[in-house]
Amino acid sequence: MKRIPSILRVLVPLGLLVVLLATCGKEAEEEENLVQLREEGRQFRNLHDSVSYVGIESCQGCHADIYDTFLQTGMGRSMGHADLFRSKADFSTHSTVFDPVTQLGYQAFTADSQLFIREFRLEGSDTIHNRLEKISLVVGSGQHTNSHLLNINGYVYQLPMTFYTQEGKWDLPPGFEKGGNSRFSRTIETECMTCHNAYPKQVPGSENKYVSIPQGIDCERCHGPGSLHVQEKLAGKTVDTGKEADYSIVNPRRLSMPLQMSICQRCHTQGNAVLKPGKTFFDFRPGMLLSDVMSVFLPRYEGDQQHFTMASHPDRMMQSACFKKSAGELTCISCHNPHKSIEVTPAAHFNQKCQSCHQSPDICTAPLARRQAVQDNCVSCHMPKSGTSDIPHVTITDHWIRKPEKERTKNNTFVGIASINEKRPDALTKARAWLQYYERFEAKAVYLDSAAYYLKQVRGGDEKTLFETAIHLRFLKLDYPGLLQLATKPATDYSAWTAYRIGEAQWQTGLRREALVSFSKASDKMPYQLDFQMKYANTLHELNRREEAAERYAFILKENPKYVTAMVNLGFLKLEAGDDKAAESWYRKAISLDPDNQTAWMNLVGLHLYRQENKKAEMLLETLIKRYPDQLQARQLLQRIRS
Repeated sequence: MKRIPSILRVLVPLGLLVVLLATCGKEAEEEENLVQLREEGRQFRNLHDSVSYVGIESCQGCHADIYDTFLQTGMGRSMGHADLFRSKADFSTHSTVFDPVTQLGYQAFTADSQLFIREFRLEGSDTIHNRLEKISLVVGSGQHTNSHLLNINGYVYQLPMTFYTQEGKWDLPPGFEKGGNSRFSRTIETECMTCHNAYPKQVPGSENKYVSIPQGIDCERCHGPGSLHVQEKLAGKTVDTGKEADYSIVNPRRLSMPLQMSICQRCHTQGNAVLKPGKTFFDFRPGMLLSDVMSVFLPRYEGDQQHFTMASHPDRMMQSACFKKSAGELTCISCHNPHKSIEVTPAAHFNQKCQSCHQSPDICTAPLARRQAVQDNCVSCHMPKSGTSDIPHVTITDHWIRKPEKERTKNNTFVGIASINEKRPDALTKARAWLQYYERFEAKAVYLDSAAYYLKQVRGGDEKTLFETAIHLRFLKLDYPGLLQLATKPATDYSAWTAYRIGEAQWQTGLRREALVSFSKASDKMPYQLDFQMKYANTLHELNRREEAAERYAFILKENPKYVTAMVNLGFLKLEAGDDKAAESWYRKAISLDPDNQTAWMNLVGLHLYRQENKKAEMLLETLIKRYPDQLQARQLLQRIRS
């Protein structure tokens, strides 16, 4: 074997040492910067947990002019009670949307000044299904869209119709297309609610049940909670803000760029948000670093750089040469006044912002005809409008400021996900990001491999989060034996979702009694997560603890009277007890709400067989097979009856 020269044997590790020292030095510098930013933010005394939110009306008395203009902005109109004033949707024509996958139609209309959505199905000229729901809340300013929400006893769900303002048309909401129609069951949880609105009051132990819901984003989402500020002003303690900062409340203009951007990124960068251990979507306050609460990941592509999501404005801007060369001077509020609607802001305002830096009269090299065609509008060329990758029928301004591309590649290749608000997320955060990306956006096995890779890189950190992430990975991989083996190890108290995942693994492997314990834990931790209650009730039912199961089903239906699965299972329980009339009532009610619930249809068939009404059972089976040709169980049962 040839010997390595001694000089090389010295230089190779020395070279590695130089790289390591440079990396460590950079990391230390970044950490020092973060410490300084946190200290800067803490100057504002309303960051303290003892300071509470007071609501936008408390600001009106002293800031009436700002209050009035802000209510007309996209943020001020982000959510509200459903009425024709709040919604920009066209309810006058009874517009209809048809889903070709489910063969369901939807119609929006008004009656007695209230807004409704009707779901229906036709068979020839006959209406064989009809469900009517009153719209409770309207989401979105109407600059791009208005979506609509259903409130059932505090539980909030998205309705299956969205109005796309720019094209003036109704269609299915984003994610409901191409077989993704969840009808009336898409939950509006805190991640959605806390970006599209001021902070609501949520029922503890729930994900989508609320005590109260504000009417739009308010002042405190950008300025922080206001009780201290109001208290001091009422006490006569004033500050001349022309000379010094009023530290009783955050003024974003007094924050350095990273802290300013954290405020905007909180809601204008909606992607794959990974909460830090112990944090919630309620924990961020202006003046904080967003990376101390969550790390937000977005997909990255090679090729066509026009591929971006609707709420990605800060991310796109931060890729601009203008931003990078501004040394922290260029932020969102350099061009935008959050207190005034962009709809009443003239284009000249933005041109002036561009020209404040690019002052040379001959700086624009575009042909004269092109310049005249757009009236020397810088934005039209350097920030062109484009469609988005996640919202159909919408065009928005691309905030990546750059020279127009001479040639645009049509293809783009997904290369991974990246945190846009944290330079060096740890391995555990990256693992969790890949699990969420798999679960929420695209279920490809390779993403689970990426999560597993980063999980192996974890050194130290929060043991509870590490345990829960390992359980989550095995759950998504359907590795139930591996999950259960891991679950036998001593662990700190874990979340309701982890208890549910352990219970599901136990249930899938036939460990019903063990699953009952796990589902009980999940339900106790989150009593208003009705899917957990449902799993617990079903397991009680399977273990012949019928009275307890009936109590759980009743609780679920008391909480949400339109929870179809509970109706079906309660009907089956009633039939087991010999109460066929109650069973039929529950089955038919379930079918009236969900015409495609095949379990309800098959249970109704079973009810007719129980009554020895074979002809009625045959007719139902024929209808079922006609509607669902692949329903093997129905075919087999029909053949058995006829033989």
